[in-house]
Amino acid sequence: MDRINMPPVGPMDLPMSLLEMGCSGRFELITHPVPGQPLPPQSTLPHGLPPTSLNLETEVEKQFLRDPAWLPIHDTDSAFQKFLKVTQRETNVDSLLNCTPSPLHSGLSVVRDPTTGMLLDFTEVLVENTGLSAKNSLSLQRQPGPPSESLRGSNTNYPFLPGGMEELTLDQIKKKSELEEDIDFENDLLRVPPGLKAGVDFTDKDAKIAKAEVNLMSLLSTLEDITDLQPETEEKDKGKDSEETPKRPRTNSLEDLGIKDAVSSSSPPETGKEEKSKPKENPEDKKKWAIPVDIMSPCNDFYKRIPNPAFKWPFELDVFQKQAVLRLEAHDSVFVAAHTSAGKTVVAEYAIALSQKHMTRTIYTSPIKALSNQKFRDFKNTFGDVGLLTGDVQLSPESSCLIMTTEILRSMLYNGSEVIRDLEWVIFDEVHYINDAERGVVWEEVLIMLPDHVSIILLSATVPNAVEFSEWIGRIKKRHIYVISTMKRPVPLEHYLYTGNSTKTQKEMFLLMDAVGNFLTKGYYAAVDAKKERTSKHAQSFGAKSTSQNTTASQDRAVWLTLLHFLSQRQQTPVVAFTFSRTRCDENARSLDSMDLTTSIEKAEIHSFFQKSLSRLRGGDRQLPQIIFMRDLLKRGIAVHHSGILPILKEVIEMLFSRGLVKVLFATETFAMGVNMPARTVVFDSIRKHDGTGFRNLLPGEYIQMAGRAGRRGLDATGTVIILCKAGVHEMADLHVMMLGKPTILQSQFRLTYTMILNLLRVEALRVTDMMRRSFSESHRDTQAHEKRISQLKQTLSSLPPFDTQGQLSDLMPYYHTVTELRTTTEALQRGILESVNGLKALSVGRVVVVNNKQHLNALGVILQVSNDAVNRTFTALVICEKGNEEGEGKANDIAAFPHLFNTALFIPEGPCSHTVQKLKLQDISAITVKTLKVIPDRIIDNYKKRQQPRFKHDPPGQAISTATQELLRLAETNPGGIATLDPVNDLQLKSVDVVEGSMRLRVLQDSLRNFNCIHSPTFAEQFVRVQERMSVQEELDRLLFLVSDQSLTLLPEYHQRIKVLQALQYVDGSGAVQLKGRVACQISSHELLLTELLFENVLSPLAPEESAALLSCLVFTQNTQVEPHITNTLQEGIDRVLSVAKRIGELQRDCEIPQTAEEFVGQFKFGLTEVVYCWARGMPFAEIAQLTDVQEGTVVRCIQRLDEVLKEVRQAARIVGDSVLGSKMEKASLAIRRDIVFTASLYTH
Repeated sequence: MDRINMPPVGPMDLPMSLLEMGCSGRFELITHPVPGQPLPPQSTLPHGLPPTSLNLETEVEKQFLRDPAWLPIHDTDSAFQKFLKVTQRETNVDSLLNCTPSPLHSGLSVVRDPTTGMLLDFTEVLVENTGLSAKNSLSLQRQPGPPSESLRGSNTNYPFLPGGMEELTLDQIKKKSELEEDIDFENDLLRVPPGLKAGVDFTDKDAKIAKAEVNLMSLLSTLEDITDLQPETEEKDKGKDSEETPKRPRTNSLEDLGIKDAVSSSSPPETGKEEKSKPKENPEDKKKWAIPVDIMSPCNDFYKRIPNPAFKWPFELDVFQKQAVLRLEAHDSVFVAAHTSAGKTVVAEYAIALSQKHMTRTIYTSPIKALSNQKFRDFKNTFGDVGLLTGDVQLSPESSCLIMTTEILRSMLYNGSEVIRDLEWVIFDEVHYINDAERGVVWEEVLIMLPDHVSIILLSATVPNAVEFSEWIGRIKKRHIYVISTMKRPVPLEHYLYTGNSTKTQKEMFLLMDAVGNFLTKGYYAAVDAKKERTSKHAQSFGAKSTSQNTTASQDRAVWLTLLHFLSQRQQTPVVAFTFSRTRCDENARSLDSMDLTTSIEKAEIHSFFQKSLSRLRGGDRQLPQIIFMRDLLKRGIAVHHSGILPILKEVIEMLFSRGLVKVLFATETFAMGVNMPARTVVFDSIRKHDGTGFRNLLPGEYIQMAGRAGRRGLDATGTVIILCKAGVHEMADLHVMMLGKPTILQSQFRLTYTMILNLLRVEALRVTDMMRRSFSESHRDTQAHEKRISQLKQTLSSLPPFDTQGQLSDLMPYYHTVTELRTTTEALQRGILESVNGLKALSVGRVVVVNNKQHLNALGVILQVSNDAVNRTFTALVICEKGNEEGEGKANDIAAFPHLFNTALFIPEGPCSHTVQKLKLQDISAITVKTLKVIPDRIIDNYKKRQQPRFKHDPPGQAISTATQELLRLAETNPGGIATLDPVNDLQLKSVDVVEGSMRLRVLQDSLRNFNCIHSPTFAEQFVRVQERMSVQEELDRLLFLVSDQSLTLLPEYHQRIKVLQALQYVDGSGAVQLKGRVACQISSHELLLTELLFENVLSPLAPEESAALLSCLVFTQNTQVEPHITNTLQEGIDRVLSVAKRIGELQRDCEIPQTAEEFVGQFKFGLTEVVYCWARGMPFAEIAQLTDVQEGTVVRCIQRLDEVLKEVRQAARIVGDSVLGSKMEKASLAIRRDIVFTASLYTH
C-alpha cells in the first residue's frame, strides 16, 4: 500500500500525532514536536503495512511439491482434493485481525416441571473453571486444544490425570482455602455489626419455654442424618471413587443412575465396611483387586444376559471367551492369559465392536510393528473403521479403532492427546513383553498414566503370576481386574525327538511327551539307543562324550533333507523350523537346493503373487540378490524369515505362509513373538541360543511360545513339535525342564529414563516418586494395609500408660537404648560364632554354658546334644533350677528388664537343687564358659524322658543326671560372681572385622550399664516393661512410616542421581523447573541427552543434510560390523565431536554416581552404518549400498526407517529452539532417505 501524503501542519492544528508501534496495534500519542522537524509519519512499520496474502506459488510449491510427508503413498484422490482447496483461496484481509474469543463465563440451564417434564424456563448458570486449558490443567473439563495437536498432543500440554491418583493427601485436606475459617459458635462471637452502634447480646438468659416446635419427626430426621453419615465416611476411606463407578449400568436417564447408585452403595455386598471400624483383622480388610474367573463353570445364560451382542462370530465361543465378553459388557477390565491359538483376539474384537456401538474409541497396542500391520489388515477387513499409527506411517487417525505401538501411546499420554478423551478401551496384546529389559518399562508407564475412564484389556500368553500382576494394576487403578486364563491348548501338542539322518533312518522319531502332557522316558532312551547304534566302535569303547555340539554343514544338510522328506510324505507341512542364528537360517535354506515341495499350480500362484507384490518396487530394486534368492526358494515352497530379510519380502513370505504355499519356513525367534501364523509342525534346530551375553538353554516360556505355533485350530487334531538330535541327544533333565517347567513370570523392568523424569517434572501435579511408587517393581508395598496399621498403632500409642522418668529413673530411656543395642550386638556376635568352625567346636557336648531365658536367670547348663540343621540350630542341655521350677515359666516379666545384662552373679538355688533338660535356642545361651564336663548324654536324656511319664514321676534321678547336676552346682558355688567365658576373638580365633568390632563394642556397653541409676529404683521392673511396650509400638510405627514414605523406594537414590545430571546439564533448574534444554529433550524418545547436547553445541550445523543423517545413524544402529567405513573428513570430525560429547555425558553420569562407566555409555553408539546412510542419502541405489557393508539388507532398511523418526524428532526440537536452518536441513535429510525400497508401504496396509 502506498503511504498517504498528509497536508502540511497548519497554524490551527494541535502539535499532536499518533504513532503506531510495531505490528501489535498499539498507538502512542506524541504531543511535543521536535522544533524544526515535522511530525513523524503515521506508520513506523519497518516495511510498511503487512501483506494481506502470501505469494501462492511459493507456498504451493513448498507444501505440495517438496514436503514428503504430505505426498501420500496410498490415497491420492483426497490429496488432490486438498490441493484444490488450497489453490482456490480467496484473500481475506480481516483474517489478519483475528483474536481468540474469551471463554463464556455462564451457560444456560433448563428448568423443568418435576412431574410432567415440561420445559418451564431457562436460567443462566455461572460456569466454573473457564480458564482451564491443556497448558494448566489435568482435568477432562479443560478445553480441547487446536485440531492440529489433537492426535499426538503437544509437548507443552499437560497429560490427563492418571487414574488412581485422585486421593487428596491429608495436608491438602487440612489446608483450608481462603474462604474457609473455623467459627466457634460458643466463644468470641462478634456482637456489633460494622456501622451500627449497638449489637446483639449473646449472654445466657433464662430461656422462655417455647420448645414445642421440636416434634418427633424432626428429631428422627436429624438422627437419621447422623446414622447415615457413618457408612458414608467409611466408604470414603476406601478409595471410594472407583468401586461404584464401573458397576453403574448404562441407563438412559440420570435419575435412574442416581437411584441405582444410592442403592448399590448400601447394598449387602458392601457390608464389610461397617465392620472395618473394628480393629479386629477381617478377611474383608485385605481388598482383592484381582478377581480370578472360574472358566470351568459353563456360561449357560450367556445369550440371555447379552440378547443382542455388539459382534457375532460364525462359531460358538469357548467358555473363557464368553466370560470375557460378559465382563466387557459390564465395562470391567480383564486380563486374559490364554494359550497360543486359543482365540484371545475374540476379546479384542468384541471390545472394538462395543466401542463402535458406544461411539467411543479403542486403542490396540502391540509390541512389534509387524504385528501392528497384520492386526491393521485383519481388523480393517472386519470393522472397516480402523487407523494405524506407527513411527513412520499414519493412516486414518480419526478412526474409532487405532492400532499403534506402545511407545506412541506413551507419548500421546504424556502430551495430553485429545484422543484420550473418547477412549473406552486400551487393548495390550502380548503383555508378557513387559519382561523385555529394553522396552518393558513403556508398558508400566502407559498402565500408570491411563486416566480413570479407560478400561484395560490385557492379552498375554500363559503366565504363572497373572493374578499378582492384575492385583498390581487393580491397586494402582483402584478398579477390579478380572483374570481369565485357559487351562489347556485347544490343539494339544506332541513332542518328539528326531535322530534320523539318512533314508535308512528317516523314521527315527520318538515320542517324548504325549498330548496329555506325560513325559515318556521310554522314548528318550529309545532315541539314545538309536543314536548310539550309529556311533563308531571306537567312540563306544572310549565314551562318546567328546563329540562336539556343532555339526558340519553336510551333516546338517543330511538331517534336514531326511526330516523334510519324511514330513512331506506324512503330510505334516507347513513346517516352521526355528533356528537361533540368522546365518544358520540362510545356510539351511540354501542347502535344500535339491528339494521341491510345491505342485505346478502352487508354483503359478506363488509366482503371480510375488510379482504383484513387488510391482511397486523400482526396476533396480527388483533385481536385488536377496529378492532373486528368495524367489527361487519360494517357488519350491521354502522360505527364510528373520530380521535380516527386507521388510517387504518378510511380508510376502508371511502372506504366502498363511495361505499354506510356503511348506518349510526357517525362522528365528522373532517369528514366534511377532507373527500370528500357526503351522502343523514346529522343528527346533537346537535348544540352545545366544542371548546377547552367552549361550544358554531355552527357557520354558520361550520354548512354549515357539512350540505353540504348532497345531492350527480347526485343521489339525494335534500339533507336532520335533527336536532335532544332530550331534547327540540332549540331556533328559534339560528337556524335562524346558517342556514342563513354569513359563517365565512377569517381572518388572521398570527403570528411570530421563524422558520420563522430564515429562513428569513439566507438570507440577505429577511427581516422579508417584510414578515410582506405582510401578510393578514396588507392587509388594501394600500402602493401604500399612496406612491402616499405622492408624491402629497411633491409637495404641496414645492409649499406653505414660512411664515415670523422675528422680532415680531419669536415665531410663538411655538405659533402654543401651540395652537394645547390647541385644542386637550380642545376637550378631552369636550368629558370627555359630557360623564359624571354632564356635561350633566350642558348643559341643559337655560344654558348660550360662543360660538366660524366660525360665532361667544366669543358670549354668551343660550341652547334651546339638541338632544338625544349620538354619535354626537347637542345643539340648541339662540346666539346674529351683525345686518346683522345673516346668514353670518363671516370673516372665523380670526377663523383660534383662537383669542378666548388668548382673553377672550366677544362679544358686536357695532350696534343694533340681534340674531340667531343655532344647535351647542360640539366644538363650548368653555365654560359653571355659569349663567342660564329662557327661553321658544318652543316659541323661533317656532318664529324664522316663521321669516325665506320670507313673515314674517320683523316681529319684539316675546316676548320670545327679552327677552332672552336682558338678554344675559346685561350679556355680565356687564362682558366684560369674565364671570365665570364652572370648570370641582371643579364644575362638574369630578375626573378622564384624566380630572384633562387635566384641569391643560389647565390652564398652556392658561397662556403661553398671553406671545407670535407674536399675536401683524399686519400681524399675514395671517402668521398664512400660518403656519396652511403648518403644516396640513406636519402632513398628517408625518402620511402617518409613515403608509408606518415598524414602523406601528402591529407585529413589538413582532418581536423585539423575536429577543431579539434569541439573548439571541445565535441563532443570535448582527448584526442578524444566528449562529450554529439558523441553527439547522431552521431544526425543531415545538417547535424549546426547541428541539435545548435539543440538545445543551446533554439531550438526556445519554438516550437509546427508552428512547429518549419516552421523545420526549412530543412535539407531546397534550391531557390530567388521567392515571399516570410508567417510569424508567433515563426517569424521562430526563423529569425533559426537564421541567427545558422549564421553562428557558419560563422565558426568559417573560423577553423579550412576552405575554406568563412561566407556559403556560411549560404547552404545555404533558408527558402522555411517557410510551406508551417507551414500543412500546421496542417491546411490540399494543394490550398491548392500555391497558396502556386511550388515544384512533387512537390518539396513530398519535402521534407515528408524533414522527417519530420529530426524523428525530433531526437526521438532529445532523448531522449539527456533533454529529454522537446522529444521529445514533435517527436512532435506529426511527427504533424501525416504525413497525406493526402504520406504515402500507395507503390504498389510495396502
